[in-house]
Amino acid sequence: MPLFEVSGVVVVFALVGLALVAFVTEVVPNDVTAIAIIAALVVLEPWTGVGPRAAISGFANPATVTIIAMYMLSAGIQETGIIRRLGVLLAEFTDGDEFRALLATVGTTGPIAGVINNTPVVAVFIPMITDLAERTNTSPSKLLLPLSYAAILGGTLTLVGTSTNILASDFARLLIDGRDGIGMFEFTGLGVVLLLVGSAYLLTVGRWLTPARIPVDGDRVSEFDLSDHLAFVRVRSESPAVGETLDAFDAEHDEIRILQLRRDGEGIAGPHADVPIESGDVLVVHGSLQAVNRFREAADVSHLVREPVTADTFETAATGGTLARAVVPERSRYVGETVAETGMDEYHRTTVLAIRRGGDLLRTDLRERTLQPGDLLLVRTTPASARYFRDSGELVVADERAFEDRVAEDASTTGDSSPTVAGGVATGGVEAGDDAGTGLPPISPKTPLAIGILLAVVAVAALDLLPIVIAALAGVVAMVVTGCLTTADAYDAVSWNVVFLLAGVIPLGLALNATGGAALLADLLVALGGVLPIVGVLFVLYVAVGALASVITPVATIVLAIPVAVDGAARLGANEFAFLLAAMFASATSFATPIGYQTNLMVYGPGGYEFADFLRVGGPLQLLLAVVATVGITAIWGL
Repeated sequence: MPLFEVSGVVVVFALVGLALVAFVTEVVPNDVTAIAIIAALVVLEPWTGVGPRAAISGFANPATVTIIAMYMLSAGIQETGIIRRLGVLLAEFTDGDEFRALLATVGTTGPIAGVINNTPVVAVFIPMITDLAERTNTSPSKLLLPLSYAAILGGTLTLVGTSTNILASDFARLLIDGRDGIGMFEFTGLGVVLLLVGSAYLLTVGRWLTPARIPVDGDRVSEFDLSDHLAFVRVRSESPAVGETLDAFDAEHDEIRILQLRRDGEGIAGPHADVPIESGDVLVVHGSLQAVNRFREAADVSHLVREPVTADTFETAATGGTLARAVVPERSRYVGETVAETGMDEYHRTTVLAIRRGGDLLRTDLRERTLQPGDLLLVRTTPASARYFRDSGELVVADERAFEDRVAEDASTTGDSSPTVAGGVATGGVEAGDDAGTGLPPISPKTPLAIGILLAVVAVAALDLLPIVIAALAGVVAMVVTGCLTTADAYDAVSWNVVFLLAGVIPLGLALNATGGAALLADLLVALGGVLPIVGVLFVLYVAVGALASVITPVATIVLAIPVAVDGAARLGANEFAFLLAAMFASATSFATPIGYQTNLMVYGPGGYEFADFLRVGGPLQLLLAVVATVGITAIWGL
C-alpha cells in the first residue's frame, strides 16, 4: 500500500478514535462532535480525501431529509391526542394487575413504534406507564425498562421505524449493485419475529431480572434524599419577615427558596405570592442544611424539628402545586442551559429541588447546574406548567397524571369547573377538551386525517410510487396544509442534534471508504472467514456492531459498520445484503447500556435504575436477538 494511502488510513482511524472517545465521554454534545468531524475532514483533506462539498453532503443525504420528515409526521400523530387516550384505555385494561400492566406496556409500544418514531412514543408513554404502575401497585421500575426495550424492538418492524433503518436503506442504494434501497416492509417478517421473541423475554425472564428500584409507595422526598434539604420554620413575632410579602422576602435570601406558606390549616404556594407574612406562619424552605441554619438566624425564625417535610406536605395542602419528577429529553431547549437560564422558576413557577444524573444525586447549587439529556429533575410545579412542559416537549413529566387527577378533585370538591390560572397558563377543573367530563384525554377532530396522511406516506413508499424521502416530505406538507400540524410544531418536533450528528458522521464513512480504512477493517471479517463458517462470521459481526452501538449512538455505529460489513461480505463471496441487514438490526437493537439508545436514557432516571441494570436485563436480550436475527437472516435471505 502506498505511503500516502497508509497515512490517510492512519489519519482517518485517528479521527474515528477521537470521535468514539468523544461520543462515549460526552465531553461535548454528540452533535458538536459531529460538526467538529466535518471541519477536521476538510482541514485534513490531503489525507482524508474529503473536500468541502463531500463533507457537508450529509445534510443533503436522502436519509437525513427523510428522518427530518418522519420526526414531523410523528409529531402530527402525537398532536391528535390518540396516543394519550390509548394510555387511559390501557389503565382500564390492566384492572390493577401487574402482569397485565406489563403486557399492555410491551404489547402496545412495539407496534406503535413501528410507524412512529420511537423516541416521542416513549416520551408520551412515560407518564402513562408511571400512572399504570401506581394504579397496579407496581414499582415503575418494573415497567419503564420494558417500555424502552419494546419501543426499540418496534423500530425493527418497518423502514421508518428508526433512523438507522432509513440510513441503512441509503447505504444499500450506494454500496450494493442493483439495489435501490430497502423496501418499506422488506424486513418486516424478521422484525415481527424479533418483536415477539423480545416481548416473550420481557414478559418472562426480563420480568424476573428487572429490579424494583423505585418503591411502590415511595416518598419523593426520600427518593431524592432531601430530608436534610427541606425544613419547616415558624415565623416569630419579632422576625423581620413579618409584614413583608412572600416573594419579596424570598428574593432577599439567595441560598434558600420558600416553597410554601401555611396559615390556619391552609397552604399558599411560594415563592411567587404577594401575600404578607404574619407572625406564627409556617414556611417550608428548601436549601442545604447550612443554608437553612443561616436563614433561621438572619430571619429570626424557629425550626420545627419534630415534623419532617414529606411529599404529603405539598400534596395535602391545596396550594395548586405539588412535587413531580421530570426528564430532560434530548431535543429540549433546556439542554446545555443552567437551571437559572431556563427560566422555569420565573416563568413557570417551577422550582428544581434535586437532579439525578445517572448514579449522581445533585442537591446543592442547583441554579448553576447545566442540564443534560436524561437528567431526572425533582420539581415543585403546577398542573398548568406540567401541561406546558408536555406540549412544548421541554420536559417529560413522569407524574403528570397526578396533576390532572388533583385538578379534577379540586373541581369536584368546589363544584367549580371554570378555568383558573396557574403558572400563567389557563387551566380548568378537567383538562380542556376532555370528552364530556369523562376524564379521557381529548382527540383532535383531525385525527382521521392525520392518520390517513401517515398511512398514505407508508403506502406510497411501499408501492414504490415515490421515493420515501419525497413521500415523507409530501406528507409533511399535507399535514401542515390541512391544519394537522403547524409549521412551528413541525420544526420543534425535529431532534436537530440527531440530524447534525447524522450529517456529521456520514462524511466520516466516506473518508473510511476513500482511504481504504473500511477495506482494512473488512480484512478482519475475511480473516474470520478462514476459521468460522459464514454464518459464524455474520453472528460475530452482529455481536460486535451491537456492542459498539451500546457505547456510541446507533447512527454513528451504522455509518462505520455498514461499509465494513458490505465490503467484507463481497470479499468472502457472501450475500452483501444479508451482512448489511445484520449491521442494521444490531445497530437498532441496543439494550445493554443506558447511553446506547435515546429511549434507554429517557427511562434511566424515572426508573431509578443503575447502569448495571441495563447490562443485566438488556445483555441477555441482545445476545438472544443476535442468535435469532442471524438465523432469521440466513433462512430468509441466505448467505
